[in-house]
Amino acid sequence: MTGSGLTFDPERLLHTLAEHEVDFVLIGGWAAKLHGSPTVTADIDICYARDRGNLGRLATALAGLNVRLRDVEIGVPFTLDARSLRAGDTFTLTTSAGDVDLIATPAGSGGYEALAATADTLELGDISVAVASVDSLIRMKRAAARPKDLIEVEILEALKVEIERRDR
Repeated sequence: MTGSGLTFDPERLLHTLAEHEVDFVLIGGWAAKLHGSPTVTADIDICYARDRGNLGRLATALAGLNVRLRDVEIGVPFTLDARSLRAGDTFTLTTSAGDVDLIATPAGSGGYEALAATADTLELGDISVAVASVDSLIRMKRAAARPKDLIEVEILEALKVEIERRDR
């Protein structure tokens, strides 16, 4: 369950984005989890490309998942479209597949292009997903500097050592 009371289905969220050819990099807890972190998370965090076409594809994909603002009373007017995505940077949303945070310029990242340049491509079932590298995740978590992020930095640094050892 998520904070929205809906079932969290990250694969459905990611499949929907892939089906709509949305350009994004998976960041946050799920990215760390895919690299091997044991930390549990109940949402998906993505950094998205801000070109007009991608913003339209992202809005269309999320509309198909009955998107609405998270932690805002139902009925508060909000239209998620390319224009609203262009006007903002960070959106915390609820969908029929769970919660998703859209972050155009995560602290410590340089934005989509910088993250995409060093992202790892991981196969999740029948789709490929760009996942922020462990180094990028460490930089973002350090920049966010919340207590839970600093704990995750320790986990990610240990994972980095293990990955480097394995890849030798």
